[in-house]
Amino acid sequence: MSGRMFLVLLLGFSSGLPLALTGGTLQAWLTDAKIDLPTIGRFALIGLPYTLKFLWAPIMDEYAPPFLGRRRGWALIWQACLVVSIASMGMMNPGQSLWAFSLIAFSVAFFSATQDIVLDAFRTEILKNEELGAGAGVYVMGYRLAMLVSGALALGLADHMPWKWVYLLMAVTQGLGMIAVWCAPEPKIQFKSASSFKHRVVQPFTEFFLRNGAIEILSFVMVYKLSTMMATSLTTTFLMSLGFTKTEIGAVTKVFGLVATIVGTLSGGAMMTRLGIKRSLWIFGVLQALGGLAFISLAMAGKQPLLMIGVITVENFMIGLGVAAIQGFMMHVCSRQFTGTQFALLSSLAAVPRVILVSEAGTVAQHFGWPGFFLFSVTLALPGLLLLTRYDRWTTHGGQSTKARISVWDSVTIGLFVLGLVAIASEPVWSALSRVAAGSVIVQVGVGAVILALLSGFIKPKDA
Repeated sequence: MSGRMFLVLLLGFSSGLPLALTGGTLQAWLTDAKIDLPTIGRFALIGLPYTLKFLWAPIMDEYAPPFLGRRRGWALIWQACLVVSIASMGMMNPGQSLWAFSLIAFSVAFFSATQDIVLDAFRTEILKNEELGAGAGVYVMGYRLAMLVSGALALGLADHMPWKWVYLLMAVTQGLGMIAVWCAPEPKIQFKSASSFKHRVVQPFTEFFLRNGAIEILSFVMVYKLSTMMATSLTTTFLMSLGFTKTEIGAVTKVFGLVATIVGTLSGGAMMTRLGIKRSLWIFGVLQALGGLAFISLAMAGKQPLLMIGVITVENFMIGLGVAAIQGFMMHVCSRQFTGTQFALLSSLAAVPRVILVSEAGTVAQHFGWPGFFLFSVTLALPGLLLLTRYDRWTTHGGQSTKARISVWDSVTIGLFVLGLVAIASEPVWSALSRVAAGSVIVQVGVGAVILALLSGFIKPKDA
């Protein structure tokens, strides 16, 4: 492994470590502290910064700290904040000062989401174009390993030591990212500062929307993994319906599934180096869709433990291939001038279909049955593959802008996108406030706004 790839591995580890500490691991701690279930449910609000990070991403692109450069400087600042905030969580008792504890936990999520903005840009800028696929695979491997450390390992440690020491140990572990960034070179990207606040905030978005096929690119990012999102949205329910126990499901999905995903992303990244991004998207797009057919065999066979292990392994391997492909593609289409903002936008947009599918997957499964449900999931690969036929148009002239200024039509499109994503991301807020019905309506409006923005791009008049 080259020095750049090892750095990308550590960046992925640094990015993935805080996630479980404000998610599943934190829920276990709150349960041990005898916090009531509704309050634990409201802690879902902590994850809000992960879905809204594109709103403050322009700051990371526009300004640079007075030391170490734009990427290394910001990375070290947010990593140091993470180390301190994670350690601070460990020094507190949620049973005695829950509000203060929740505020510190929210700060961990905010610092983590902001760190992701910088690290996504950092890895994109330090890798050569031919290394983007392999880099995506290595980054995901580091991310998954970190989630294993802050998830399964942290929970295991909590059975043998106080939560205080678990979180202090995780804070020390988070420091590995700081060491990696300190030793890394600053990406050599020529950066031009914007002249006004409007340009600082809006320019990263307008630069993207002025490109050839901008709406098609955003649509592609949304639908490329539709098939696997649908096929895996009800995995636990499907396996339980066949008679598998929760212990069996957890053991197979956490062990075989995790290993298969890591191997898939690494294999996909390595193959992308030789195949190139376009051919990899085609091949992996077909393979990840066909992976859903494995579930049909299990649905027909019933409770077969060895077959279940094989199906989960195959499906997660295919998912890993698709993750490597779409991550490499997103890094490829981001402007080196606005990497942080544009990657944050793309990654937020990629999560939109999950909101739609999770709410409707049960209806589809009930109507068609499990075999029909998984067959339907395979067909959802078609929209992404059809859009992929436009790939050459997206990369014409290196994806540069073809116009000098953005039109009113494009401005409205950008506004719809941003407002739609904010509305979708607000769902945990409404759930925490026990306003599920209102939240559902707002999320649906947000989804509609995003879809309307996509349609506006496709029906845009030539003179607009």
